Amino acid sequence: MREGQFIKRNLERWENYQEPTEDPDEVAKRFTYLVDDLSYAKTFYPGSNTVRYINSIAAKIYLSIYRNKKEKSNRLITFWTQELPLVVRRHHRSLLLALVLFLVFVGIGVFSAYNDQTFVRAVLGDSYVNMTEQNIADGKPFGVYASETELAMFLRIAFNNISVAFMCYVMGLTGGLITMYFLFKNGLMVGVFEYMFFHHHLGFKSVLVIFTHGTLELSSIVIAGGAGLILGNSLLFPKTYTRMQSLLMAAKDSIKIIISLVPLFIVAAFFEGFVTRHTEIPVPLSLLILLLTGSFMVWYYIIYPIRLSKQADQNEH
Repeated sequence: MREGQFIKRNLERWENYQEPTEDPDEVAKRFTYLVDDLSYAKTFYPGSNTVRYINSIAAKIYLSIYRNKKEKSNRLITFWTQELPLVVRRHHRSLLLALVLFLVFVGIGVFSAYNDQTFVRAVLGDSYVNMTEQNIADGKPFGVYASETELAMFLRIAFNNISVAFMCYVMGLTGGLITMYFLFKNGLMVGVFEYMFFHHHLGFKSVLVIFTHGTLELSSIVIAGGAGLILGNSLLFPKTYTRMQSLLMAAKDSIKIIISLVPLFIVAAFFEGFVTRHTEIPVPLSLLILLLTGSFMVWYYIIYPIRLSKQADQNEH
């Protein structure tokens, strides 16, 4: 883009930014946009008057923010109720892509296991399949969830799931390829795992037992994959920014999404360690847990961000 076109496109906005405002969110938004504009101008028009002009506006806003800076007492609350949902909304497409890929890979797992029984052992391993089949024969099909003490299982699973999610996210730096492999591996295992129980006529029971914790756990893995795809997309399609600028902006958003998953993995691990082992819990209670956890994920990561974004757009106009 030529410098004149860049100025024409943004001049009115820059002039508006010089008008004072008491809204802290508006101040933060203006400063963020100006930093982006300044980075672009420094890259393509170094040493120009445009760079100095944008820098002067940004400097004034910076001083207005930090001269009498007071930390908000509700910063933690606004992160969860405002900042994070809007970040999620900006990247709904990447999260949707991760979900679609995961469901496709689950379907591949089910289809492959249905057509070739040996595929189950190839994916899950002989020892795990033998143990599960023995548990089924003994009348304890989900005995694996009681193979450790509650606390030990909780700690191990929480640490493992958080580690897997973080690796799935970081591997977005490969252009999203290894992130997609993580989604493929986990989706395939879920499909094969569920087919194994449906094959033994324990499908409905497996959903009630496994998805007590699995709703939060698997949803979080998918979201972590979406965060990794955000990184990959920033490298492959930097738009008008340099790849480094694009990556830094994507990392700033995606790391917030990853942070939001940590408490979800902890809750999921708690369910798996302390609740899932009790396979005799009443069906209504299992269904209630599934309904509550599933509804929360849909509301917080889909419905609420859309509503909040629409509300923010209306307030701007």
